[in-house]
Amino acid sequence: MASGRFASNGWAASIFLAFLSSAGLYYVNIFPVIVDALMAGAGLSAEQAGQITFANTIGAVIGAFGVSWLIRHIPRWKRAAAILLCCSIGMDVLTIQLANLDLLIPLRLVHGILGGALVGLGFAVIARSGIAGRSYSMVLLVQYTGGAIGMGLLPALVVEHGTYVPFYALITFSVITLVMLPLVADYPLPSEPTSESPTQSPSAAHEQTKAPRSLLPIAITLFALFCFQFANMALFAFIFDLGKTYALPLGFISQTLFWANLIAISGAMLAAVTGQKYPLAKPLAAALVITLAGLLLFLLSDVRAMFIVANVVTGITWAFCVPYFLTIASRFDSAGQMGAFAGFASKLGLACGPLFAGYFITGGGSYAQLIILATVILGICLIAIPAANRLDHSNQQG
Repeated sequence: MASGRFASNGWAASIFLAFLSSAGLYYVNIFPVIVDALMAGAGLSAEQAGQITFANTIGAVIGAFGVSWLIRHIPRWKRAAAILLCCSIGMDVLTIQLANLDLLIPLRLVHGILGGALVGLGFAVIARSGIAGRSYSMVLLVQYTGGAIGMGLLPALVVEHGTYVPFYALITFSVITLVMLPLVADYPLPSEPTSESPTQSPSAAHEQTKAPRSLLPIAITLFALFCFQFANMALFAFIFDLGKTYALPLGFISQTLFWANLIAISGAMLAAVTGQKYPLAKPLAAALVITLAGLLLFLLSDVRAMFIVANVVTGITWAFCVPYFLTIASRFDSAGQMGAFAGFASKLGLACGPLFAGYFITGGGSYAQLIILATVILGICLIAIPAANRLDHSNQQG
């Protein structure tokens, strides 16, 4: 390894990279708590809460898109990451101190831009690390673990201490990541076309295999990733209100999401193993079909067991599918630029999902209708399977 205290292709490296790529977007994992706190604690409507979360995530879209073009010009990425983390912490502190709802949208927009740039930078570094399949899976593992803790603890803390408790959680996550940053290896930009180095494992070299030059497969992959995040987040951001609509008590919803997030970690762990060693198309296709079935189960949320199963199933497949989409994108270049663009597509979906859902519900739409729409949109993701299959064949021939 060039720097850092752990092997650049080890499991510890994957975890550190996962924290780096999660810190700027941790708020997504506790979106339901933030939305519910703003609606119940601050008296905002679903539309207003959707606008604030949209500002946060559209800011992330802007940040991720901008950094995607700059990746090849950021040789000292650690310094950039440290600056972005410190500025993000500052935005969270301002959010709490000002406690002014009129300033929430611009503050969260700026926070989102900083966080999106940080996540895009992290995704690019992962893409050129040689352990992308494992590291992207660790990103989901870290996010789901943090989400589980947030879902289990924050709702009660919001009731006891106020609306802005979730933002203290964001600050804590960013500080932990800042402390980890010096331990991460350098993962420099490639100075020439990537080739297998003596220190790389065969699977690491496989991660850096170049894809066919056609732009169509990557375009399809990015669009499918957008649809996947859009459909899932449209429901997830309003899952508390969805549960209440089906007459489920707040305590039951909170505990269900806590355990569902913990169980969902198994999806990320499975992807960490299979995505690193095996072809991508067939496992991704199976997971997408299971996700479709899981979304439809939300129509039966008045039965508590079905609400639990729906959250567990979609949680596992969400944690499984996203690393696959990101891994596919990362194999299209060695500098990590396509990995950063995948982060942009992901965040665009995460931003648009809650905004659409907020307007849809406020406009009189039912959650049953929203569930059906989300299922149809997620079904579009199946168009990525031929692209993944083509990439698998290209890697096998290489």
